[in-house]
Amino acid sequence: MTTLASPRIAQQTLEGLTAVVGSIAVGVALILIWASRLTIPRELYVSELGAEGEPTAAIFEVALLLIVFGGSAVAWAARRVRSWPPVLSFGSPALSLWVGCAFFLVASQVTCTSGCPLPYGPSFTWQDFGHTLAAVLAFAAACWAMIQTSFAREHKVLARLSIGTAIAVAVIAGTGGLFSLFRFQVGLGSRLEFVATTIAIAWLMMLGTVIAARALRRPPRS
Repeated sequence: MTTLASPRIAQQTLEGLTAVVGSIAVGVALILIWASRLTIPRELYVSELGAEGEPTAAIFEVALLLIVFGGSAVAWAARRVRSWPPVLSFGSPALSLWVGCAFFLVASQVTCTSGCPLPYGPSFTWQDFGHTLAAVLAFAAACWAMIQTSFAREHKVLARLSIGTAIAVAVIAGTGGLFSLFRFQVGLGSRLEFVATTIAIAWLMMLGTVIAARALRRPPRS
């Protein structure tokens, strides 16, 4: 029994430590994003922190790469989390997070041009299109992971926390995006986007923390 349990304990410990490292990485990313935001006096959207010519571009790239690394680590640690509704059980929250991280990696390397122009008008380029598409798909994949986790089997606390987060992010990010698209209350829209981004990253930290706590606390199942 001890021989069989030892590899399971080692695997469980590795998952817990990986979740901790991932949570710390995305937490540092959130700090970098807000530290960068506070250095710029004007209103701007999240992606503008990494736009060409911005003094915060290099730090923002590091922040996105930390999200890619940390999110992938948390996803690996949470790969056993499953949703019970058939429509959500296709794939897993971990798979959705990995997809989101892949698009965030693209967004970190394909930045928008100066000012991050809206997706219409003569100033909008193919580079802007590539960045915007990657960022939108990354955020959508992360939100889908939240929804999937809201119906997770054997993770009731995590499920309850995730449903509130998913609703908040969808409403806040959607409102901010519409404000930006229609050039209505652009300042408020940019603030809403930062709030939605903060909530989403905080959820990823929470996911990693819950997974780590369960993995490092309880003995493996026989």
